Amino acid sequence: MSLSTLSPAAAAAATGAGSGKSFSAAVPAAPSVRLARRWPPAPAAVSAAAVEADPAADRVSALSQVSGVLGSQWGDEGKGKLVDVLAPRFDIVARCQGGANAGHTIYNSEGKKFALHLVPSGILHEGTLCVVGNGAVIHVPGFFKEIDGLESNGVSCDGRILVSDRAHLLFDLHQAVDGLREAELANSFIGTTKRGIGPCYSSKVTRNGLRVCDLRHMDTFGDKLEVLFKDAASRFEGFEYSKSMLKEEVEKYKRFAERLEPFIADTVHMLNESIQQKKKILVEGGQATMLDIDFGTYPFVTSSSPSAGGICTGLGIAPRCIGDLIGVVKAYTTRVGSGPFPTELFGEEGDVLRKSGMEFGTTTGRPRRCGWLDIVALKYCCEINGFSSLNLTKLDVLSGLPEIKLGVSYNKPDGQKLQSFPGDLDTLEQVQVKYESLPGWQSDISSVRSYSELPLAAQRYVERIEDLVGVPVHYIGVGPGRDALIYK
Repeated sequence: MSLSTLSPAAAAAATGAGSGKSFSAAVPAAPSVRLARRWPPAPAAVSAAAVEADPAADRVSALSQVSGVLGSQWGDEGKGKLVDVLAPRFDIVARCQGGANAGHTIYNSEGKKFALHLVPSGILHEGTLCVVGNGAVIHVPGFFKEIDGLESNGVSCDGRILVSDRAHLLFDLHQAVDGLREAELANSFIGTTKRGIGPCYSSKVTRNGLRVCDLRHMDTFGDKLEVLFKDAASRFEGFEYSKSMLKEEVEKYKRFAERLEPFIADTVHMLNESIQQKKKILVEGGQATMLDIDFGTYPFVTSSSPSAGGICTGLGIAPRCIGDLIGVVKAYTTRVGSGPFPTELFGEEGDVLRKSGMEFGTTTGRPRRCGWLDIVALKYCCEINGFSSLNLTKLDVLSGLPEIKLGVSYNKPDGQKLQSFPGDLDTLEQVQVKYESLPGWQSDISSVRSYSELPLAAQRYVERIEDLVGVPVHYIGVGPGRDALIYK
């Protein structure tokens, strides 16, 4: 990789300048940071005895060079935890889309909780380089607030995060427009996080947005930013705009530009060179497939592509390079905001899942809507993404329920069975869900670490999901901690 594509700080880190060390130029790292270790060995080198002693060795070693972790419901499935667990086995963890509307909660080895929003979930592992790709949108003040929070808690970010020079900048004005837009929609509001994500992507598509590389041209930055201010002021009566506001914003971003420069890189070139050099890359998706701008429950969706296609467009990685994709699915279903939710539970039943699962948004704190696991939606997500395996999370939350239900099919009001998940929301709002009931289990499974030790009813539940969707469940979450994971 040519060091000219990196910022000065990243270039120095890549060569080990001043440290007496030599690092691979494809994976820039601070001089004090070692590269991700090569563990476990290649599949052929894993003995049967090792697999029996450590199921994770075989399971993780089989993952392809470029793998991904994607949401397979309406978000909040627990993607961050799996990324955090897998990160030490990869050189790079990359975010391909979304912004600070993503909320990934992870825990370090001491059990300390971290709530990440834009920084990839590999940041707690010192040997892993984190990349924010061109498909993401960057609110620079929020980005630095997140970094400062990590640094204050002992997590070094120096030389360990790269931001694509092609990523779009999200301004405070986008957040203001987000709120005005939701207010304008009144009873038909989308239910966004009001973080400005949608308006920023709108600027991108309208082609008047600003990108990270524009911070290197402050002589024209103000003129470009003024176009955004004028556009918002002409569209929304409640949007306040003045020349002094513009001047203040430009001055603020001059300071941001200086601080952000060490993070900026041509990540498209860097990632592709890393692939050629056999570096391992783990892609972390934000939000989930049912919120995809094309495949989700439109218009109650996010503004990017959290499904498999977003990896290619959001990172500049060719489709042929992408291997294993792991779909993360909660043992039940939740969603926030508005939109149809066929298996939603109301009243006391919904409250039981919400309280047991602590279902409140990481980013917003909003209570999540809860319901039974929707197999129709899950099969649809598996088809779109081609998942090689699933990570079933929060299985422990179902402990104590006398009966557990799976929404296995949809019928129209006239009784006609739908063959797939419908794109028409009018149809989706009227579907009648056919449920399959399975017996629950009464024991606490949060301390279980082996699949064979799960209650038979819990095993039957997992295996029934596999049968219905045709994709194996390889990872089972039974608690929030790193170690609360069963490899199947």
